[in-house]
Amino acid sequence: MSRVTCDLTISLDGFLAGPNQSTAEPLGENGELLHRWQFEEPEAHAAAIEGILAAGAFIMGRNMFAGPGPAPWDEDWRGWWGEEPPYHAPVFVLTHHPREPLELQGGTTFNFVTDGIESALAQAREAAGSKDVAIAGGAKTARQYLSAGLMDELRLHISPLILGAGERLLDGVGNVTLEPTEVSGTGLVTHVRYRVVR
Repeated sequence: MSRVTCDLTISLDGFLAGPNQSTAEPLGENGELLHRWQFEEPEAHAAAIEGILAAGAFIMGRNMFAGPGPAPWDEDWRGWWGEEPPYHAPVFVLTHHPREPLELQGGTTFNFVTDGIESALAQAREAAGSKDVAIAGGAKTARQYLSAGLMDELRLHISPLILGAGERLLDGVGNVTLEPTEVSGTGLVTHVRYRVVR
């Protein structure tokens, strides 16, 4: 069976996004700075970037597709990702608002799942075949899968940045045991790969 992985970039104080997330600033104040390593040093982090996008299917929360906020989005809204998102695979979006699948260029189709994390995982596993399923985020989605014991590997990309507030990854996760298996990085990021011990 394929593994369930999760790649997330966080600040030193544990935030995936800064405060005051909005449609203008989906990652909140200074949240974009977390991802400098991907854009300023892509060659140095080629393996990590490739790993983020190597899955056969992805799962994300509704805010990561079209957030922030719980209200239904406009039917014309096609998400943050443009006409050719980077996933090139099926993406399963957790939401309370049904919507027809949204097929975009490059092989990415956003499928909207209204019946919970287990259903999304089952659909993603079927779509991924022998490849891994990746929990793409955001924080609430990652917490749900980690807390439910449904994640096999957590790959944190830790930016040397203090955000001070925002969306924190591990709040309320409970007693989860993580075993570090690999560490690498540069001045812009430290990559730590953890096996989730069950």
